[in-house]
Amino acid sequence: SFVKTIDADQVDRAMVASINSIGHLMGLRTVAECVENPDVLAALATIGVDLAQGFGLARPMPLETCLQELTARGVVHREQPRGA
Repeated sequence: SFVKTIDADQVDRAMVASINSIGHLMGLRTVAECVENPDVLAALATIGVDLAQGFGLARPMPLETCLQELTARGVVHREQPRGA
């Protein structure tokens, strides 16, 4: 993956920046996968990538656990299921 090494490899960084630019020219939002450390996340922010995912942000977890954590942080406001 180009993303994993953009903090140390200028060619990979240029590839990610180019792909991001093309995506934005097409009117798309861009997503970077394999974000595994803060330096890569910072480089992506500098490039202007819209979204990021990876072990450096959060490990995979059950959806219910994820929703509980996001609700506790005030990021997600959960509605009661219909009929509850």
